[in-house]
Amino acid sequence: MPNSAMVSGKAPLVLLHGVTMSAKVWDELIPLLSPHHEVVALSALGHRGGPPPTRRPARVSDLIDAAQRMLDDLGFDRPHIAGNSIGGWMGIELARRGRASSVCALSPAGFWDAGTHGQTGGVGRLRRIAALTRITRRIQPLALESATIRRLAMRDIAIHADRLTPARALDAATDLLHCSITEDLLTTSEQIAPLNPLPCPITLAWSAHDAIVPAEVNGRIARERLPQARFEILPAVGHVPMIDNPDLVARTILASTGASIRDEPPNPIRD
Repeated sequence: MPNSAMVSGKAPLVLLHGVTMSAKVWDELIPLLSPHHEVVALSALGHRGGPPPTRRPARVSDLIDAAQRMLDDLGFDRPHIAGNSIGGWMGIELARRGRASSVCALSPAGFWDAGTHGQTGGVGRLRRIAALTRITRRIQPLALESATIRRLAMRDIAIHADRLTPARALDAATDLLHCSITEDLLTTSEQIAPLNPLPCPITLAWSAHDAIVPAEVNGRIARERLPQARFEILPAVGHVPMIDNPDLVARTILASTGASIRDEPPNPIRD
């Protein structure tokens, strides 16, 4: 089910989360975006709060198909879309299908040659996070009371996870534990194909400290496959930048939709 802040008369903006997460990862962003857009955060197929998969192994294309059905159910033809990691991948593919007015892809997954280090390096880190989260399930409510443990436990996806409340950190762990298709997605052979010309404006906003799909590897491939996209580096954030700096991410998304001009823009990288 979508987690939404709906305001009549404003252009719709759909938020798509990353692998193992849920719509709740956008909770801090929705109040910042809602003055400008009708905001809907969706939980993906096979993820906590999302519809169950109808086949296994599930594929990224199944997540995209399910998201397109959700857009249909909401009556959204071509909303603005912002997505992180696999959510960014989904946004780009929805744009390819003609279902987006603009896309802001935050450190999107899928820009790799399947089976190479550009994919397997990040997958290895995500598998370690998943294994640690499962092993420590019983002690998490107590352990995550510590800001130091929150920062260390989430260091592969954020650099300031200590800023999260214990409840929000526990929510993230619970999201992972309730994702039924984690291994399906981590072993996919899918990837993002070149897209030129673009079907709509696309911003590739890459986290400067991304340990999962680093800009120097996956960002380089992204620029080759989407040469017309705007490419930016978001300073001082990790793979899930909403954790580290929701204000920066909100400004970046609103700049991509044309809803506002950022007072403090990220550092652009231009050819």
